[in-house]
Amino acid sequence: MKIAKILPVFAAFALQLTSITPVWAASPRLSKGQKGMVAAAHPVATQVGLNILKRGGNAVDAAVATTLAISVVEPFSAGIGGGGFLLVKTKDGMQALDFRERAPQAASRDMYLDANGKVKSKASLEGHLSAGIPGTIAGLAEVHRKYGKLPWAELVKPSIEIANNGFTVTEVLSKQLWGKKDLLQKNPAAREIFLPDGQVLRAGDKLRQVDLAKTLRSVARNPQNFYRGEIARAIESDMGRNGGLITQKDLQNYRPIWRDPLCGKFRQYQVCSMPPPSSGGVHLLQILNILGDTDLVEMGWHSSATLHLLAESMRTAYADRSFYLGDPAFVKVPVTALTSPAYGALRRQEISLTAARSSKQVQPAAWETLRRFQPGAAVENPIQKIPALPNVKESQDTSHLTVVDRNRQVVTLTFTVNYNFGSGVVVPKTGILLNDEMDDFAVAPGVPNAFGLVGGEANAVAPGKTPLSSMSPTIVTENGKLRLAVGAPGGSTIITTVLQITLNNLIYKMNVAEAVAAGRIHHQWAPDKLLIDPSGFDPATLADLRQRGHIIEQRDYWGNANAIEQLADGTLQGAADPRKEGTAAGF
Repeated sequence: MKIAKILPVFAAFALQLTSITPVWAASPRLSKGQKGMVAAAHPVATQVGLNILKRGGNAVDAAVATTLAISVVEPFSAGIGGGGFLLVKTKDGMQALDFRERAPQAASRDMYLDANGKVKSKASLEGHLSAGIPGTIAGLAEVHRKYGKLPWAELVKPSIEIANNGFTVTEVLSKQLWGKKDLLQKNPAAREIFLPDGQVLRAGDKLRQVDLAKTLRSVARNPQNFYRGEIARAIESDMGRNGGLITQKDLQNYRPIWRDPLCGKFRQYQVCSMPPPSSGGVHLLQILNILGDTDLVEMGWHSSATLHLLAESMRTAYADRSFYLGDPAFVKVPVTALTSPAYGALRRQEISLTAARSSKQVQPAAWETLRRFQPGAAVENPIQKIPALPNVKESQDTSHLTVVDRNRQVVTLTFTVNYNFGSGVVVPKTGILLNDEMDDFAVAPGVPNAFGLVGGEANAVAPGKTPLSSMSPTIVTENGKLRLAVGAPGGSTIITTVLQITLNNLIYKMNVAEAVAAGRIHHQWAPDKLLIDPSGFDPATLADLRQRGHIIEQRDYWGNANAIEQLADGTLQGAADPRKEGTAAGF
């Protein structure tokens, strides 16, 4: 087992020294199929989705069942107490669904500040006050209502059985439990489930979630039962006793939102991803536009020249993200300008191909500049100064899944409880682990969140507002046909992970297993560091990047991406990240 995990990473490192088009003909992470494919972060969930496809369900059916299964077996990353985004492609076109958590009506701009205007330690990260209104069940019910084929109850049934009968704890889950032991101990209901007899569950133990199974049975009868009746009363009661804000009215009023996907051309491909309140689509397209028609093959895969250009493009995009992105229901996001190829070309001119800039030298675009690419838009706030920022460790949060069916309907879905085990709060007698999504707001302008991301007034807390996200479920088409569906967890690294997998597959002609396994970099403007996957790059390349002025920090964790591609002959190939325990399976 350990050898199987090591080989893909070693192979990626060895191949990048010899070729920009590595060949893993026998990769254990590459799955092939003609009739359907599921890729998810846990093998149990992947199998649940595959079984639905084999029983005649479509991609939406399989995605719903897989999402619910992930909610049971991967509680540290995502669940029914959280929310997310999805893209669905049918024969009639493509749509995006926003089922992200939202701020309760009692939320306020300064709710995480003390009397002196200082941020309260961990108030937006831990406990009842950090939770936003969950959207997962509403989102799944809505996409099933519109596109599903099999009965809703059949899709919930597998997750009920897994929760009630239990599943085998993996090393990944046990490690996450150890990392959040102190948080989970603070909440009686969480402690009872995840720390039985005060002990952390170890790999090989069985985890049963009987209360969660009961909640899922209620949801199977009617998904609105999550937002009304006994479950809603339980959430409100627990909030009231512990200083939280979510009420029954908040839950009853929650509605997922259908949005137009954000699409743009890159070479011969059409790339579609999530629009605001996710920043994923905006900045994925912005970075692709900055790269433009650069001959990346000639520059060399993972050459220092290519990595330098990628890093500087990322730095630019994340600077714009810090100021302009937010919930479009509350702020006017200049999407047209930021995703304009002409604007990308303009920002490209600021990049030196030989020397890295300091992030203090890279400002968000002046509004006068953006107005050239989006006439008639208006933003009143002045550009903020860059604050001194701490280096914040990235969390291993969020989950992604990808499904393609026999009719080439596609679902790519990313959902989360935000930080590991979310708020650490389980609502008594329900098994629902609540998110800590309120931390994705700017708790104060210029103050970084748990992922080190900076936000301004555009992403300030407000009642009913959706916090800014980096989630980037993405579908790439060529001549109207599916070419690639991809997504990833990883907080602020989601956008850059999806970017690099897309480039690896489309430009460097790697199959999805190679594309997902390859080493990655990440720059988010602040803090001013270039994060490097230590397994993916040779010392000479890193030395050259340092010579160019990059401040390099190596890190071990790089999300848990997965992807499905369609070859010219219609064959589907799927892969999950070898860095974690996910799998892809087709038939």
